[in-house]
Amino acid sequence: MTEKEHEVDWLVAGAGAGGMTGAVVAHQLGGSVLLVEKEAVYGGTTAKSGGVAWIPANHRLPEFGIDDSSEDAYQYLHGLIGNSVPAPRIRAYAERASEMLRFMMQHSHVHYTPLPAYMDYYDSVPGYQSGGRSMDPAPIHIRALGAAASSMSRDHYTGLLLPFNVSVVEGRRLQEMDFGAYLLGARLAARYYLDLPARLAKRGDDRLTLGPALVARLRRSLLDRDIPLWLNTPVAELLYENGRVCGARVTREGQPVTVRAKRGVLLCTGGFARNAGLRKQYQPQPSSDRWTAAAPGATGDGIALGEKVDAALGFMGSAWWSPTYLLPDGRSLALISGKSNPGSIMVNRQGRRFTNEAQPYEDVVKDQYASEQRGEGAVPCYLVFDATFREKYTAGHIKPSKITPDSRLPQTYFENGLLSRANTLFELGAQLGMDGHALEQTVADFNHHARLGKDPLFGRGDSLHDRYYADPKVQPNPSLAPLEKGPYYALRCEPGDLDTKGGLLCNEHAQVLDRSGEVIPGLYAAGNASAAVMGDTYPGAGSTIGSAMTFAYIAAQHALGATAKESP
Repeated sequence: MTEKEHEVDWLVAGAGAGGMTGAVVAHQLGGSVLLVEKEAVYGGTTAKSGGVAWIPANHRLPEFGIDDSSEDAYQYLHGLIGNSVPAPRIRAYAERASEMLRFMMQHSHVHYTPLPAYMDYYDSVPGYQSGGRSMDPAPIHIRALGAAASSMSRDHYTGLLLPFNVSVVEGRRLQEMDFGAYLLGARLAARYYLDLPARLAKRGDDRLTLGPALVARLRRSLLDRDIPLWLNTPVAELLYENGRVCGARVTREGQPVTVRAKRGVLLCTGGFARNAGLRKQYQPQPSSDRWTAAAPGATGDGIALGEKVDAALGFMGSAWWSPTYLLPDGRSLALISGKSNPGSIMVNRQGRRFTNEAQPYEDVVKDQYASEQRGEGAVPCYLVFDATFREKYTAGHIKPSKITPDSRLPQTYFENGLLSRANTLFELGAQLGMDGHALEQTVADFNHHARLGKDPLFGRGDSLHDRYYADPKVQPNPSLAPLEKGPYYALRCEPGDLDTKGGLLCNEHAQVLDRSGEVIPGLYAAGNASAAVMGDTYPGAGSTIGSAMTFAYIAAQHALGATAKESP
């Protein structure tokens, strides 16, 4: 073998949650593994995420007194997704996600805890679970990575959030802003400031949570196994010989390398959210590669590679939608929770509401596009809130005014239109280029019903999901309160996403299919490089990471199964 050739059993492209899971599983099954990543850092979109994984019937649920089954999960998923995804693929996820988690918690540093209060998103669908399927990754200290810490993606939120990192449970508790929340904040701050090695080195918080914690735990697992990770190594083309994919040509440090993979190739290269051309070709319009919260490397590499071997595509018009907003420095942040708090509404540029703001973020964007297509000018739309909201709650990363008053906000937020502020609703509407009287009337109608705890237009606050990120101290509806105290504010929101859902069409074994529906031997895909098992739906928090890890696990099991040393 020459210096520019390499041979392994299993080649994985993409070092996010899916790719690293697929690498660990194949190694545990006795295979030699190589993981390549085109970016100079590892972690992908996972490193920018909450790290939550949606794992139905997971083995930890009995600890929390929760009863669940894979059959209930299948009924729920099929009830949402319908026939847009083949039943065997849906069933594979429902039945094997828990198997994946047990395997990873046994054979790697991955560790997850159920969130018993975090419900599935659609309570009217049979098989719905009121909590526990969405799971929180355990924190980890970045110093566990040693030298590998320096090449981890982790600076997207630098300077925006709290100085210390928080888990999902801690973050939700802090939002309650009561004595217990202040006490928790004090404990977290004390731990942060007493971490003298990190403070002396002027680093951020070395205790990682959320997506970065998952990435670090997976990277530590690779290090334990001496699985090589080649950064700055894009895949140039797949090797296709004798009717099967048997490796790839990659470019490592500017030099071509032929990697032969006896058991196959797993593509976990992410979606195409950062590819303006593909977005224009397939996605609802208007769209922009700047509105996504996906990693910079999500440019559709897996799609391009697969198409060259006749792979079929699916769900190219879909995405893991979420309202997003653009900071002056170009960073795009997803608006997940702030839109649910009382004292706020979302309006289009006619000054009218168009959605239940507290519903799942995917559905908010779908409603935003529907409003835009009706000619109502909903791209962008605006989250409008009053001084009471501003004092008490966060709006995206913008902390309450009792913590960060307007005088301490960057002036650029107001200069570039990210934030607008006016003493009256009429003046705010004029600033936003809409009819101020229409905005006043919208708020007056909303206020009347909010005082009664009802939203006859959109049913905001009626579901358990709507109330999860709301304020339980506000009654009778914790998601509804009138907007009646100036000044008034507006946060500009785009129809963004966490990444796209469209990609290579796969079967229940994560094998890529060609345009005639036949398997392409040796080629597998998982995560956002594949057509989503969730179809055009979003069943619950963590659906993207849960499905990425599960189908990477399934792919490795299928490809390496004949030589498996150990089963879960």
